Amino acid sequence: MSAALKSREFLLAVALAVAVAVIGLYQPVFVEWENLSDMLTETSVLFMLALAQMVVILTRGIDLSVAANLALSGFLAALVSQYYPGVPLILMILVGVLSGLVLGMLNGVLVAALGIPSIVVTLGTLAVYRGMIIIIAGGDQVNASEMGVSFQAFPKDSFLGLTTPIWITIVVSVIFWVFLSFTRTGRGFYAVGGNPVAARYCGIDQGKQEFLAYSISGAVSGLCGYLWVARYGVAYSEIANGYELTVIAACVIGGVSIGGGVGTVPGALLGALFLGIVNTALPVLQITPFWQMAISGAVILAAVVINARAERRPDKLILPEARRLGRQRS
Repeated sequence: MSAALKSREFLLAVALAVAVAVIGLYQPVFVEWENLSDMLTETSVLFMLALAQMVVILTRGIDLSVAANLALSGFLAALVSQYYPGVPLILMILVGVLSGLVLGMLNGVLVAALGIPSIVVTLGTLAVYRGMIIIIAGGDQVNASEMGVSFQAFPKDSFLGLTTPIWITIVVSVIFWVFLSFTRTGRGFYAVGGNPVAARYCGIDQGKQEFLAYSISGAVSGLCGYLWVARYGVAYSEIANGYELTVIAACVIGGVSIGGGVGTVPGALLGALFLGIVNTALPVLQITPFWQMAISGAVILAAVVINARAERRPDKLILPEARRLGRQRS
């Protein structure tokens, strides 16, 4: 019980509750249900991308192409809606998901099979994916008037007071929690990132785990691509430009270790929620855009420092002489 109270997730949840209460006292409109519902809906994409990014980071990798993947997958789904408006909605969504999956699998092959560092691969594919949108579209964009009615209506629908993106986020979060907590493949991500050598001796295929991690990241990015373009009614090459840094920041704030092997679903969700609250609260508090960027950057930097200190562990001293020197220094 005491360990749970000291966990990163519990402390972050308490900090969020205090922050919301303080902001609500200053600006009561902030804690009104309509405002909170809008904030959760706007943050839904970040919730899901943070979970997908966490899986990649658990394997000691990183996916810088998530936002570009989102843009390209969403654009392809929008094109289907534009040229084939009679296609069932589920197929349009599948176009986005499968497009993202293929793009994620490409990252997985380059990282897992060819052994190229993930930061190099995904930085390259980031540019390739955005370039592909320009080539396909010829520099043009798909506007709301060119998309189908059902295509745009689905993300704006609500059920039991919650919008569709929030319900999708809940389902995706439960799937990730069950997968990472109770399946051998899910636990394999932690093993590969925590100790690759030990994982190999246990019979866990590191390449297979990495390929699966990037594939999952791609599929979730594709789903988010559809939700993004359908909700905002526009698809073009610069959608979510730079959003990959926000996704990584959400993971770091939520306690996901960049060194791999450490991270939880609640932590990643709380990290994304923290950024969602910050981004919503700062305009409500009438803080200028310059200070909004500065404060957001300071929060992310503080989270990185806290993570770095938490991960610092003293080396184990084996030789008697080293242990004796260690005691003398202490």
